[in-house]
Amino acid sequence: MERKLPAFTLPARLAALVGRLPQLPPTLGLVTALNLALDRVLPRDQLEPLLGKRLLVVVSDAGLRLRFALGPRGFRPVFDRQAEDLRISATLRDFIALALREEDPDTLFFSRRLLMEGDTELGLLVKNTLDAVDWDALAERLRPRQVLERLRLPGVRPHGT
Repeated sequence: MERKLPAFTLPARLAALVGRLPQLPPTLGLVTALNLALDRVLPRDQLEPLLGKRLLVVVSDAGLRLRFALGPRGFRPVFDRQAEDLRISATLRDFIALALREEDPDTLFFSRRLLMEGDTELGLLVKNTLDAVDWDALAERLRPRQVLERLRLPGVRPHGT
């Protein structure tokens, strides 16, 4: 029996608290993950229309507002107050469900659980790029044994070797 992510919403008090905290640490986490995926999972040439565009990911029930852009050297946090070109909003649960491929972006979009505001062409580009990712291959690459083998850290060996 396949387990599915339960429906949940984070408490409003948590969102109010997190919304007051510096947003740089979670933004750095997001841009680091995106940069690790760039050229490996996310084809840079397909993302070229995003160059210089400001994006905002809003995790509505967590109070997170992650502002970033794609530059020539990769994704980076954005600190200015210029309006974003594309805003993508959803709850934490729905972002996790997207990442786990339990929910389809179109289903979330048409049920108004995933909101995209701003440049619709950029929104479609982001959606289509994410749809094209081979998530199973990515999960295989992220298994601890494969990560350690790629890093080839001296003195560190996976269990069973």
